[in-house]
Amino acid sequence: MDLSFFTRSDDVAGELVPTALACSSWSDNHLHGVAVAGALARSAGSALTDLGRDDLSPTRMSVDLFRPAAMQPCALEVDVVREGPRICLIDVTLMQAGERVARAAFLFLKPSTTAPGVVWSPPASARATPPPLDVAPVSDEPRVPFVHSEAGWSQNFSEHQNASHKESWNSAVPIVGGEPLTPFQAVAATADAASLVTNWGSGGVEHINTDITLAIARLPLGLEIGLSAIDRVEADGIAVGTAAVFDRTGTLGTVVTTSLANARRTVDLGRTNYDDDGTRRDAKPGE
Repeated sequence: MDLSFFTRSDDVAGELVPTALACSSWSDNHLHGVAVAGALARSAGSALTDLGRDDLSPTRMSVDLFRPAAMQPCALEVDVVREGPRICLIDVTLMQAGERVARAAFLFLKPSTTAPGVVWSPPASARATPPPLDVAPVSDEPRVPFVHSEAGWSQNFSEHQNASHKESWNSAVPIVGGEPLTPFQAVAATADAASLVTNWGSGGVEHINTDITLAIARLPLGLEIGLSAIDRVEADGIAVGTAAVFDRTGTLGTVVTTSLANARRTVDLGRTNYDDDGTRRDAKPGE
């Protein structure tokens, strides 16, 4: 399938034009956070390549979603804040019609040898694992995410509109048409989907992300990314959700999202199902 969130503009060099796949469930005129985070990460990765720093690995991404991004052309402005022997910090701002819509700070570090001391970490048995291969065979092709709740693993969203613990297994979508998707872009874009495992409850998704902070110790192997809710705290309409990020070989790190209650415009996933090309359709009774 030839799917992507953006295409290159034919009119303005460097601008990205959203496709229908980038449209948010909150509004037909808004981009979803997965597309926004992916576009920001693509620009940061390109800037690092332009610096010739193939010795550095992405370690942290902090995204602020402070204005609704419209289904309009996007310009990305890049600022290399600091480049050193073992570190590089890059800021990226997403602009629309001359206004700042979102921004992200990226941290890249130089890998080295593991320290010899022994430090506590959770046992492997406590870590999240992907769905069984007979449910979700290995694939780098975009497809509807698999979700796990008390209903088990499935791609039927209507089965998971409940208050139980949630996990998801995602095959990332290319950011820009005609460009290969990198593992960095895949994990950065998927980070926004942590809202589906931390904010999706019996009433649907009733909180909208205001920021995303992804921290990883290594890149994923491949383009399949898992998310598993670790914690959630809410007070006075402000929620903080934490999820583990993992691939088929183990845990990569964590993603933390902060969000605001948006119950008047709830995303009711119990009434919606999706096709692999991103088409939304009403869930039929019993589907």
